[in-house]
Amino acid sequence: MTATLEAPKVHTGLKAAEKPRRKKNPLRKAFRSSAAILLFLALWELAPQYLLDEGTRTFLPPLSEDLVALWELILNGQLADHLLASLGRSAAGFVIAVGVSVPLGLLIAWYRPLAEFLNPLLELARNTAALALLPVFTLLLGIGEVSKIALIVYACVWPVLLNTIAGVNTVDPLLVKAARSLGLSSPSLFRKVILPSAVPTIFTGIRMAAAYSILILIAAEMVGAKAGLGYLINNSQVNFQIQQMYAAIITVSVLGLAINAGFVALERRFSTWRVKEKA
Repeated sequence: MTATLEAPKVHTGLKAAEKPRRKKNPLRKAFRSSAAILLFLALWELAPQYLLDEGTRTFLPPLSEDLVALWELILNGQLADHLLASLGRSAAGFVIAVGVSVPLGLLIAWYRPLAEFLNPLLELARNTAALALLPVFTLLLGIGEVSKIALIVYACVWPVLLNTIAGVNTVDPLLVKAARSLGLSSPSLFRKVILPSAVPTIFTGIRMAAAYSILILIAAEMVGAKAGLGYLINNSQVNFQIQQMYAAIITVSVLGLAINAGFVALERRFSTWRVKEKA
């Protein structure tokens, strides 16, 4: 009898497709994304206590003291009053700016002759800092609410307007040509192709405007205001309430982060048609 030798089986392990994926640890991911902030906060707490002299420490107190001042402002209701005053002004100016800028930007981008006519004026206006016009708005409109809201409108108009124009102008020409070949009319083309494609860029401008509405307002509230976060910061500095001043600054930072996160979520909601990129 002759025996048939079989080739030994070689175990090469799991196939590439069958390899189990390592699950990402959410805690590790959260720590990595916030490590720089945690390090900054730790430095803010420890440096004034161990590295700065007593005189300098007066103007840069540890974070814990600032948080205590923040908690006191929350408890006595002052923070809520100033926060609501700032949010009211900021929201009014922001809504007016978006309501004007988006339709105007779509109109300018859709009609090229109008864009060519207005482009020099737009370039001149967008390069004029809003805070440089604060004295002009104050002289013309007074130091009340109207001048502050008008300044916010001016600051917020340009990022929304220019990003709306850019969003329409950067739509893929092949996509437009394909839509026209399918017989879409101009209104349908604009509604079903141009506008959805421009939404991400438009929302980028809206997010920038939301940030500007807070930043410009804080500066405007330092002149002639009787309430608001900007007034709270300036008044605390004048009265040498340093911890309270930093507490107001922390509030502005947290408010900016919250507003940005809200608009990021809103952008994702209106851009669900986009293909998500693989990590």
